[in-house]
Amino acid sequence: MSGCFEVLHKDLAGRIGRLHTPHGMIETPALMPVVNPHLWLIEPADLKRIGAKILITNSYIINQDEDLKEEALEEGLHRLLGFDGPIMTDSGAYQLSVYGDIQVRPDEILRFQQAIGSDICVPLDIPTPPDVPLARAESELRETERRLIEARDHRDESSSLLAAPIQGSTYPDLRRATAHRLKNEGFDVYPIGAVVPLMESYRFGDLVKVVAASKEGLGPGAPVHLFGAGHPMIIALAAALGCDLFDSAAYVLYARQGRYLTVGGTKRLEDLRYLPCSCPVCRSHTPEELMICENRVEKLALHNLHVTFEEIRRVKQSIWEGSLWELLEERCHAHPRMVDGMRAICDQSRWLERLDPISKSTPFYLGPKSVARPVVIRYGSRIGRIELKGDVLVTDSREEEKMEGFDHVLRFKPPFGPYPSELAETTPLNAEVPEETDPVAMEEALSNLETLMEANPEAHFTLRLRSTEREHEIEQMEGT
Repeated sequence: MSGCFEVLHKDLAGRIGRLHTPHGMIETPALMPVVNPHLWLIEPADLKRIGAKILITNSYIINQDEDLKEEALEEGLHRLLGFDGPIMTDSGAYQLSVYGDIQVRPDEILRFQQAIGSDICVPLDIPTPPDVPLARAESELRETERRLIEARDHRDESSSLLAAPIQGSTYPDLRRATAHRLKNEGFDVYPIGAVVPLMESYRFGDLVKVVAASKEGLGPGAPVHLFGAGHPMIIALAAALGCDLFDSAAYVLYARQGRYLTVGGTKRLEDLRYLPCSCPVCRSHTPEELMICENRVEKLALHNLHVTFEEIRRVKQSIWEGSLWELLEERCHAHPRMVDGMRAICDQSRWLERLDPISKSTPFYLGPKSVARPVVIRYGSRIGRIELKGDVLVTDSREEEKMEGFDHVLRFKPPFGPYPSELAETTPLNAEVPEETDPVAMEEALSNLETLMEANPEAHFTLRLRSTEREHEIEQMEGT
């Protein structure tokens, strides 16, 4: 189904989009609760009331149960699950990763998904785990690509979307290369697979590298699903990298373990004196009441879903208003290992700058990592375009009477550095910054000042900047 995805709003690599499926359009970013027809905990109607517009289930589990298989083939997947919205089906790759082998052929499970009316079918790929030898990653990747092309070539006449999982273990070059090869092969959705072990071990820096490499290979237009990313803590990070679909089994798995999800991490119910959420479950229970209630697991799962859908909505609002970076910095300071993810995001700033819209809301400078945000990188790359001649004053003073006698007066604001005063109310120079400048912001601002001076050798610069730790360098530059 060509043209199944359209982008409405963008911020960083993230976007609000529309994914068109046989059972209707869904707005992304979107969370797909995982449902297991063997283990109903929350009914589909309740999932829909909470906010689910799309579900994901495992076609292999249905296929292996003769009763479920017969009902799915006769009545269709949507009637089997009692859900009239889009449903994505996985192929059994998770079971393959756990057990090493499953009793179904790739072509068989794909035909089954199409026969039961799945909206998004996933061919049976090889989920290569992290840190395997390069030779194994390359070999399994070749087999995955072979299966994907075979699935595309034997696509039936159904209107189902066809997914192409991106594999390659923890080798960014492999992920980038396979994504680049597959992006023009007629697939509709691109899941990034075998990343759950990275999330379970809190390797968020490696997760960023894997996702960014896959996105670079796919380009900016392809809809991307991040397999297994259903914890609210990482949704902002994944969305900032351009992931559009997320699936969550965590809401149930964690509830069975008595674990309470928050955007800052996971809490154990017995360790809580107060419930910080204001969802219906948390408003009507104390932690003690929740611990002893008869349907504790169901209620805890409902809370876990509420907080995850709330985060999806918060991310979408941030994309719409252009403040996703601020949300990202806030989320990535919730846990030390998330800081690793933020550092890895900063390493991708040149790539993000190419995708980030130029026009957006007022930026906030929240600390040294904000120096890597795309608006700062973009300003530094373009400052040399300012043409100056004659006497130029660069100042951060507000005393207007001391600015007479110059051909040009430039204001100075870290981390951007010098800028024409006429641009003071335009993005990004209208940024909100702290009163006290940190050394990293000043370093960036002075670097941009030096770039500007080198680009304008015929101009004579006078600097009137408040005292900083770099005062001796400012004096040297004033003499150039």
